[in-house]
This record gives sequence, structure tokens and C-alpha cells, in this order.
Amino acid sequence: MKTNIKLVSLIVLTVLAFTACKAPVTPETIDMDQLKVEIQAMEDAYAAGEKAKDADAVVAYYSDDAVGYGNNRKPLSGKAAIRANIAERLASDTLGHYNVYKVVDLFAEGKMAVEIGSWTEFDASGNKVDNGHYLSYFEKRDGKYLCVRDMSNTMSPAKKDM
Repeated sequence: MKTNIKLVSLIVLTVLAFTACKAPVTPETIDMDQLKVEIQAMEDAYAAGEKAKDADAVVAYYSDDAVGYGNNRKPLSGKAAIRANIAERLASDTLGHYNVYKVVDLFAEGKMAVEIGSWTEFDASGNKVDNGHYLSYFEKRDGKYLCVRDMSNTMSPAKKDM
């Protein structure tokens, strides 16, 4: 019995010694200036895809399991649903409107980042038509940030049905 207690004690002390000696895990340092440039480039590519009416270029922004939330509609679950919505919206635009997106605030830790941004819609002549804000949650997957959740709103008052 004493031998078993000594053996168990030795094993416990050995395990404690090895786990106590582990070097602390240092979180990856994030260069926030570089990350802001990277996220802004993603927003610019999104806008360029919209302007070119290329739904595939726009949806490259999203992960396969993304969920998009927008005004007056149910959430869109999955990249395919988001792509279908974008393609429909781009096909129905006959006025040549385009959007500009701007990173306003950015928070990041580990492999996650949250962007708060603003968007402005312009007509084909460059006149402001609408504007609003958005929030995008990104995860770094295979070395690249992808939007996993996004939500946007407009600053324009809701249209009332007559």
C-alpha cells in the first residue's frame, strides 16, 4: 500500500513539475496599423466588386459559414445565400449607384477582429444618395481574415407605406 501511495505521489509530482515549467503562451502581437490597411483593402475590393456587378468578387469577403444581417430582412445564413442576395441586388441596380466603405474603428485580439465602418452610396454622377454604418466580425482562417458576421444600417428614415 505504501508503495502505491509513493508511486502515485511521484507521478503527481512529475506531472506538476512538467506543467508548472511550461513557458507561458504569448499572444500573437497584432500590428493594428497593418491590420487596418488589410481590412480597408478588403472593403475596397468589396466596393469594386459591387461597382463591377461581380457577385463572386463581393462574396470573396465572406467565410462559407457567414451570416449577414441587414435592414428589414431575415438574416442570410451561409456564403451561398449572401451571394444570391448580392447578385439579385446588383442585377436590379439600373442607376449605376456605387458604395464607398471606410474603416472607422478596429479591435483585434488573437485571430479575431471587429470592424466598425461607415458606408456612403453615390449616384453615377458622384452625388451622395444614402449613408450608414456597419459592423463586421472577422476570423483569421488559413492566414487570411474573412468576414463571419456583418450587420449594416442606413441613416435614412424608414419609408412609410401609403
